[in-house]
Amino acid sequence: MQITGWVFLLFGLTIVATHFLEGVTGFGCTVMAMPFSILLLGLDAARPVLTLYGFLMAVYIIVISHRKIQWKHFFKMISALILGLPLGILFYNYLSKDILQKALGVFMILISVRGLLIAFQKVRQRAVGEKAALFCAFCGGIIHGAFSSGGPLVIIYAAENLKDKSEFRATLCMVWFTLNGILLAQMILAGQFPADTALLSLSALPFLAAGAVAGNIAHKKIRDVYFTKIVYTVLFLTGFIMLI
Repeated sequence: MQITGWVFLLFGLTIVATHFLEGVTGFGCTVMAMPFSILLLGLDAARPVLTLYGFLMAVYIIVISHRKIQWKHFFKMISALILGLPLGILFYNYLSKDILQKALGVFMILISVRGLLIAFQKVRQRAVGEKAALFCAFCGGIIHGAFSSGGPLVIIYAAENLKDKSEFRATLCMVWFTLNGILLAQMILAGQFPADTALLSLSALPFLAAGAVAGNIAHKKIRDVYFTKIVYTVLFLTGFIMLI
């Protein structure tokens, strides 16, 4: 795999920007970075590198914020996700990836617009309800099993149940640590992480570190009232990117 200096730099800037946002909010780096990384590197290189970086990013947040993890909500989210994963794998051969991703993008935009209207006090808040939020997490497991992009649906559960910004971020990162760890192990065993991809991962690690550290600094400075608005803005951008 031959990568020019400009391509490497653009990929690095993509990693800085998306992992900065993940450092602030606790989600979004892989889904937001994937379309641009595929254009720059191709799918075969982008998918394993971003999965590894998502795993390492989660490790970083867990190490510095492990006391903030809300284990009750983590186990609820991961249980719902794992229940949905086999269905997603089963449905893979029967569903249109393009149509489903666009439908997911529209759904995410609608949820983020609702959240932003509530955050800016334009409409009165009505709770989604824990059962409905868990169902979204279950559907996220189905989408993740089929297309590795169901994580944003978990945000609905987290946003309803984790109001403290640091608990929100740490608990979500524990979810990503678990899911990306499983995906990473599968990729390595399947031979989808060749030597040149591993070398690229090592070469771009400084970009990951820069985005992660800067995002964590910003996370500490942002007030909770602004944090909610940022979360739904990132969710809106993620949904928009999935429509491209």
